Amino acid sequence: MKTNELTAPDPSMSSSPHISDLLTRYIKICQMHEVQPCSDVVSWLNKAMVQQITCQNCTIVILLDQLKNADLFPLIDLFCSNDSNALGNVDLLCESSNDLDENTILSLMYAINTRLRVVDIRDTPLKEDILRDIFKAGLDCQVLNIKSTKIQKLNMAGEFMHMHTLNMDFCTSLSSMEKDCFAYMPNLSRLSMCATRVSNLWTTVAALLKLPSLLQLRFQNCLCCKDTSPCHLKDVNTIKTSSNNPVEGYFSKLHIDDNAVSQKYNSHHPSPICFQKHYREYMIVSLPRLRVLDNCQIGKLDGKRAKTVFSSYYEVLPNKRQHKESIISVLHARETGTSGMINRISLKSKGSSLHKKSQSFYSRSLCAAKLGSSAWPVLHPLSNISQILKEEGKILRPRQFEYHQTDPSLMAFGTLEGEVVVINHETGNLVSYLPFFDTSKSVLGLCWLKRFQSKLVVGYDNGSLRLYDINDTLPEVVGNCCKSTGVDFDDFQHLTSVHVNATDEQILTSGYSKKVAVYDISTGKRLHLFTDMHREPINVAKFAHHSPSLFVTSSFDHDVKMWDLRAKPVNPCYTASSSSGNVMVCFSPDDLYLLVSAVDNEVF
Repeated sequence: MKTNELTAPDPSMSSSPHISDLLTRYIKICQMHEVQPCSDVVSWLNKAMVQQITCQNCTIVILLDQLKNADLFPLIDLFCSNDSNALGNVDLLCESSNDLDENTILSLMYAINTRLRVVDIRDTPLKEDILRDIFKAGLDCQVLNIKSTKIQKLNMAGEFMHMHTLNMDFCTSLSSMEKDCFAYMPNLSRLSMCATRVSNLWTTVAALLKLPSLLQLRFQNCLCCKDTSPCHLKDVNTIKTSSNNPVEGYFSKLHIDDNAVSQKYNSHHPSPICFQKHYREYMIVSLPRLRVLDNCQIGKLDGKRAKTVFSSYYEVLPNKRQHKESIISVLHARETGTSGMINRISLKSKGSSLHKKSQSFYSRSLCAAKLGSSAWPVLHPLSNISQILKEEGKILRPRQFEYHQTDPSLMAFGTLEGEVVVINHETGNLVSYLPFFDTSKSVLGLCWLKRFQSKLVVGYDNGSLRLYDINDTLPEVVGNCCKSTGVDFDDFQHLTSVHVNATDEQILTSGYSKKVAVYDISTGKRLHLFTDMHREPINVAKFAHHSPSLFVTSSFDHDVKMWDLRAKPVNPCYTASSSSGNVMVCFSPDDLYLLVSAVDNEVF
């Protein structure tokens, strides 16, 4: 018999349903489904009947561990009937793994609907798509426990309007949160995420700021505490700190850093975020409504100390700016010299005192740049290109990309299969597609020419070089690749980087070796091959923007060196060193500065 026939209201029922009516309805539904009434369900309904007789709130606790799949369908029909209005609350618990059908469990949750109070599905091997359905549709429960489930990315976009407690402890695959994952939880006040893989302070706080009622939070726990409440045995504010006598017990040690006391917890089941420097202070200042963090009460002393540490290492906006600014506009103003007379006067007045700033000044400015911008990048999927290539049966795997020198809407990218694709990323249109039929060769280097703006140089991992013109919409296929502009270049072994000089006359190549080669772009002839320019392999080599003879090399030997082709480079004309191996280097637009990044995230 169809479900809607089973759930039609019985006209003989009174306007105020009684639990006994609900029990009668359950037995009839079981008969229709040709299954025996479950003794556990009958027992739960009898307990609810006693509660109703004694004028208590009628609550039924459904233990999924005691049910079979056949028992679920009568329950779904029962909660879809009007008789179920006799129940006040329903708790749905599952304390161990079972063989119940996951989709049927999900149907039961939605049948219970607004009467759902507690959903505890901890340790259940729910598939990711089932959890995704729950997160997308939302639930009307007040407490949700999904401890030890397999979540990788948290995206609870559905409505959880009545939920006040959420437990995601031991979700060991959970590493990130979507931007609006907490946007529809206005009443969530208690959140627990111990032993996850969450590590990013910045994006995590940005997500948590969507919770207006959040009071208790933990990413690590005290063993004597079963929930997020403050531990009654420990009080942070009663601990007297001393640099000579570290406090043992709840804190494994206390250390003084720039005159601010920072606390390191003797924690249990910490998520990686807890090991971020100044984690506790950052959380306290960023979430001012928070009252309990990691089972520790947040008192006035904590707040004052957190503000002191936060102001020493972080700023809301970089360099005391009054408003958020695009990093592009800031860099443009800096390079064009239009940042304002006030700033120039200020810098002149400080003079040589700039080098006296504390070591934390620069890291604080970098952190401030993050705080002054969006926590998540703005994603712009190129749907038009994806659709075009999908129709042609192509799947692209980009490896390298390069923006056009003068047209900011154009971008070229090379793939792991050796293809070169030119797109207009503003409109999403495909401009040019250059196939490479030997799929074992990947694109490792791209560089647009400056004067001949439709041409670009491409370097492959087999050491070959090609010069293409994107205006050749139907390139001739020769051998296993598209024919280039007619210039044949000698191979450069272990190639990783290509660059063109300011006059479009020469190509500079480097690779995972100590060699650098210079080619004539019109003939393909190799003009120079320099060896042993560094003690370790060279990662990147770049020409200057304005001088066609100057180039710079960045190496894993910790050195950055500038060379002049006019001097037949034997010795560099400039050398700078970092504390670790260098990854990238480039000239500033006016060639007065070098920007270098190293493997330890050092930027100088």
